[in-house]
Amino acid sequence: MKFLYIAFGAVVAIFLAVQGWFFAQVWWWVDHDPPTTAFMQTRLAELHAKDPKAGLRHAWVPYNRISANLKRAVVAAEDAKFVDHEGFDWESIQKALDKNEKKGKVVAGGSTISQQLAKNLFLSGSRSWLRKSQEAAITWMLETAMSKRRILEIYLNVVEWGTGVFGAEAAARHHFGVSAAALAPEQAAFLAAILPAPRRYDRGRSTPFIAKRTEILLARMPGAQIP
Repeated sequence: MKFLYIAFGAVVAIFLAVQGWFFAQVWWWVDHDPPTTAFMQTRLAELHAKDPKAGLRHAWVPYNRISANLKRAVVAAEDAKFVDHEGFDWESIQKALDKNEKKGKVVAGGSTISQQLAKNLFLSGSRSWLRKSQEAAITWMLETAMSKRRILEIYLNVVEWGTGVFGAEAAARHHFGVSAAALAPEQAAFLAAILPAPRRYDRGRSTPFIAKRTEILLARMPGAQIP
């Protein structure tokens, strides 16, 4: 019995240490820019497997140098209630669960921008309950330590927008040859439209589905609230 108590105590200590490490990283990134993310490292390893000389395209830009068009487009596409919720949009999560149950497979996520950022910064792309639980814990840490503006700033700088293309600045230059600050509404809507599967649409390549999605987002963007 004593051994069980010791083992349980060790597990709890390890768990708390891991959470402390995550929170320390989150707290550091309140006013320091993360140079890389777990998702970037995974993608770089995949690219190196094909070409050892391959690299990522990524350049950090501050919030005020990212077009408001892109901010509104991404919020409209990914998380319409971003400025109002505390990390989780329970209504969207329930809708996604209902849709997945109806289809008999995972076809919808319901993740907020904060949840997506938690996953991109620290975690793998697996769908286990353990990973989702850790994602929820990190999401709470992000929402506790950071402002909505800072969460959106980091998200826009680390999300993937093409094979090995990360962040708004690299995306704008890769797809349209302009800076993140100069993105027009149509360009911003396109970038937001391809976020669920960005590697399918290289250098501005569109499809009827993406064209329609872009139109929908253009209509939604004026009403999108951004921090």
